[in-house]
Amino acid sequence: MKTLLRILLATVLFGSLSMKAQQDTNPNVILITLDGVRWQDVFTGIDTTLLNSSYTHDKNALTENFVGSSIEENRTLLMPFFWNTIAKEGQLHGNRTKNSTVNLTNKMMFSYPGYNEILTGRADDATIDSNDKIYNKNVTLLELANTTEAYTGKVAGFGSWDVFPFIINDKRSGVPVNAGYMDATGDLNDRELFLNEIQRQAPVIWESVRLDVFTHQYAKEYMKKNHPKLVFISYGETDDFAHDGHFDFYTKSLHNTDALIADLWNYVQTDSFYKDNTYVIITTDHGRGEGIEEGSKWTSHGIDVAGAEQTWIAILGPDVKFTGEASNEQLYTTQIAPTVVKILNMNIDSNRMPAQPIDFKKP
Repeated sequence: MKTLLRILLATVLFGSLSMKAQQDTNPNVILITLDGVRWQDVFTGIDTTLLNSSYTHDKNALTENFVGSSIEENRTLLMPFFWNTIAKEGQLHGNRTKNSTVNLTNKMMFSYPGYNEILTGRADDATIDSNDKIYNKNVTLLELANTTEAYTGKVAGFGSWDVFPFIINDKRSGVPVNAGYMDATGDLNDRELFLNEIQRQAPVIWESVRLDVFTHQYAKEYMKKNHPKLVFISYGETDDFAHDGHFDFYTKSLHNTDALIADLWNYVQTDSFYKDNTYVIITTDHGRGEGIEEGSKWTSHGIDVAGAEQTWIAILGPDVKFTGEASNEQLYTTQIAPTVVKILNMNIDSNRMPAQPIDFKKP
């Protein structure tokens, strides 16, 4: 009898472990956004026009750190992870000098509509026409994933901007969201307790947007503890520094965010749960103006600002074709959500996400 019980127990345990292992083979996705970062910054490096404008306070320091002898050197100095890793091991879309264009489809061209488009796969200009804290009626890919057997309870969102609980609709979706100056909750480890203690002891520059280092560390610690399979992370400093007209801080923040993404990728490569089974997709919620003239001011974006509809996409992962910079193509922000859905092997009605997924995989 005891022998039979042992056999039954071993069978149940083995079955349970096999099921867990099978579930864990489902791909992981980290979807990252850099708020208001232009394609020009990604593909051509520091903007020398803005460097010589009134938006810059310490031209010498920026020149020393981010100006090289070519566009290729400039962009690598500004975003070394993008150009030393993603460009060599993944894909970069949106370099308009190579006729690679990525565009928003919403006509608002500011944050809430942009994030809704990224996360739902379609624009909604009829109901999303402000950045107000209104719970999103639309269902995001995070919420859809959270209803599937493979990903339920394995989805999480992190953002520097305090509107993300409303964009993701955390109350309806059940997706845990940590954004703005929210503390980590639940069974906390020492690091999370420390982050809770210091995030408001650090300089509070904007009441609605915390410093990206805290968003990054909360997300990374949550990933270490809980191993979510679909993670959304939105870094926000760049847009706010640009609105304030601080080109120095914008540039340094973009350089720092590149390093944060590198840190996240390095972690993914050392964690057996994520290694060789994780895709990273990076994009932005909108573009912004090119210079200092009315109608194209770098500090602004929106329907009246030329270039605000222009975005970009970076993709890195185990089955991604190593094509580097794309050329001669037209992509849209609406394609990001169905691309993630395809990676996750989710069955979604095409009427919900009519845009075609991006064809990024190896043959």
